[in-house]
Amino acid sequence: MKTSENSRERKNILRKAFGIFLRIVVAVVVLAIFVTTFINLYIIFHVKGRVVSVNSAPADYDCILVLGCSVHSDGTPSKVLQKRLDLAIKLYKKNGGKILMSGDHKTDYYNEVYVMKNYAISRGVKSEDIFLDHAGYSTYDSIYRAKYVFDVKKMVIVTQEYHVYRALYIAERFGINAYGVGAKDVQSQVLHNNVREIFARDKDFVTCILKPEAEVSGDKISLSGNGDDTNDK
Repeated sequence: MKTSENSRERKNILRKAFGIFLRIVVAVVVLAIFVTTFINLYIIFHVKGRVVSVNSAPADYDCILVLGCSVHSDGTPSKVLQKRLDLAIKLYKKNGGKILMSGDHKTDYYNEVYVMKNYAISRGVKSEDIFLDHAGYSTYDSIYRAKYVFDVKKMVIVTQEYHVYRALYIAERFGINAYGVGAKDVQSQVLHNNVREIFARDKDFVTCILKPEAEVSGDKISLSGNGDDTNDK
C-alpha cells in the first residue's frame, strides 16, 4: 500500500515538473517571437524614410554600393543579382559617379564581383568607374569595408527591398549617410528570402552592437582613383 502511494506521489511530482517545464518552454518561445518581431519592425521603421526611388535618390553620393549575390558558373549573374545591377546601372546613367560592387571572391573559382563588373560594362558603364570589393562576404562586411577601406561617407545602396532595410541600418550604425533603392525580388524566391531576412536582421542587430572587424580589412582605397586598379584582389 505504501509503495503504491509513493509511486503516485512520484508521478504527481513528475507531472508537476513537466508542467512547469512546458510553461517555461512556452514562455521562452513567446519571448523569442516577441523579441524577433520587435527587432525586425524597429529596423524597418527606423530606416524606412531612407528608402527612395531612382528618381528621388540623392546625386551627391560618394558611390553606389551594389551588394553581391550568387552568380552562375557560366559567368552570368543570378536573376536576383541582375535586378540589383540593372537598377544600379539605371541610377549611374542618371547621376554618374562611382559604383562600388561588393561580393564574394573568396576563391579563384568563384568571383561575384568580376561577373558584376562585366555585366555593368556590357551595359555601358565605364570600367574605370567600377570599384571592386572582393571581400564583401556578408552585408555587414560590405558596409564595414565601404567605411573603413573605401572611406565612404555618403552612398546609395542597391539591393532587394527586403534586404535594403538591414543594409541601411548597418550603414547608420557606422555613421554613413546612406539611402537605399530597392530592386524587385524574384517572384519564386519572395517567401524564402523574406523569412530568411527576419533572422538575418536579428543577427546583424546584435552584430552592430558588438561591431567586430570585417573578416578582411585591408589598405585604404580611394574612390577618386581608377576602378580598374581594384580588378585584382
